[in-house]
Amino acid sequence: MMDTPICDFVNAYREKNGLRMHMPGHKGRDFLGMEEMDITEIAGADELYHARGIIQKSEENASSLFGTKKTVYSAEGSSLCIRAMLYLALMHGKMQGKRPVILAGRNAHRTLMYAAALLDIEIEWLYPEATETLISCRITGKGLQAALDEMPQKPVAVYVTTPDYLGNCLDIGELARVCRAYDLPLLVDNAHGAYLKFLPGDQHPITLGASICCDSAHKTLPVLTGGAYLHIGKHAPDVFAAQAERAMALFASTSPSYLILQSLDRANPYLADGYRDDLAVMIRQLQQMKERLIVQGYEIVGNEPGKLTIAPKSYGYTGDQLHDLLRSGGMECEFSDPDFLVMMPTPALHEAALKQTEEMLLNIPPRAAIQDAPPALPKPRKILSIRQAMLSLQKEIPTKEALGKILADAHVGCPPCIPILAAGEEIDPAALENFRYYGVETCSVVAEE
Repeated sequence: MMDTPICDFVNAYREKNGLRMHMPGHKGRDFLGMEEMDITEIAGADELYHARGIIQKSEENASSLFGTKKTVYSAEGSSLCIRAMLYLALMHGKMQGKRPVILAGRNAHRTLMYAAALLDIEIEWLYPEATETLISCRITGKGLQAALDEMPQKPVAVYVTTPDYLGNCLDIGELARVCRAYDLPLLVDNAHGAYLKFLPGDQHPITLGASICCDSAHKTLPVLTGGAYLHIGKHAPDVFAAQAERAMALFASTSPSYLILQSLDRANPYLADGYRDDLAVMIRQLQQMKERLIVQGYEIVGNEPGKLTIAPKSYGYTGDQLHDLLRSGGMECEFSDPDFLVMMPTPALHEAALKQTEEMLLNIPPRAAIQDAPPALPKPRKILSIRQAMLSLQKEIPTKEALGKILADAHVGCPPCIPILAAGEEIDPAALENFRYYGVETCSVVAEE
């Protein structure tokens, strides 16, 4: 049985009922019902990002589960891990004398842009090879190879997002083979896919050949919000594992939540014993549900096993309208926009929850199909680097007045946190049409001198 060293330490400390002359300020007194389990880096509690004790042992447990060279915990979600991944890629590139350029799929989370601004990294964008929505960017090995061949100087790394918010999974094995042929590390934002490791057929990016990836444990595993992993593949450049903790510490808070660390620790034995069976049952039930919904007229999209994404316009509703109907019946979904509705079930839900979901969807009568389609994706002109734009003086203006301006900050709501434009790009008519379609009424632009 896999042990839980962080939880064991905190439980032993709680049972001592000693005088807490240390942070946090609640001193273990009950305000929310969990304070007695909330501690700081006292003697024996180890230190996140310089782990040599109980945290190190717990991370080693996680590493053995995921089959990595090294796994580091994050108490600040995958956003922290993304910043660390870019830093490590930058360090490796500098060792090879390369310019700080990342080749990245266009549907990246805004954290990639923020990290690029902090590290002064240029991003060259990989656009989808066919008509796509803002959230999806299907990239094949052939397309990646063509993009690399067109670059006069090779990037320090390739960066992709999979699964994306709509449940589309890229062929990481194919992309990894291309990256190896060009001697490039493959970085994967796998925030939505921690559970992929535990499917009957392992589909985790590290298993499939990624050099490094982030997993938001809290998105699909029984972990508190903010719990995440930075995974280093066994064939990754040595500097990735050697500098992983330093890379995390460079951007992280010095006051990590021990409640989050305990939840990551507690997940290990569950993932080792029982989770695979629970997950297999849920995936089978979800697939059967998808098939029945299709028969009844719903359009299901995406190839991610653990996500239910509906494109409801053919059923007569926008994603937002369908969400409102479900919300009125007591259900809150993960995400909706004009075109899609996204649900993220996990084994933590009982079978009855899936049955209830199916019944609620089938009780909604079909209507005439909506023909309105999303606008074409903008392919804007880059005027400034991301760093120059984000660190410039800026002002917020109505998007209807923004034509020809330079976007200063790719702020966008979460979910899905995927910007229409990247900072430094010119706001053109295609961008304005996307702003209108997705309900973006204001934007931050570079202020004129």
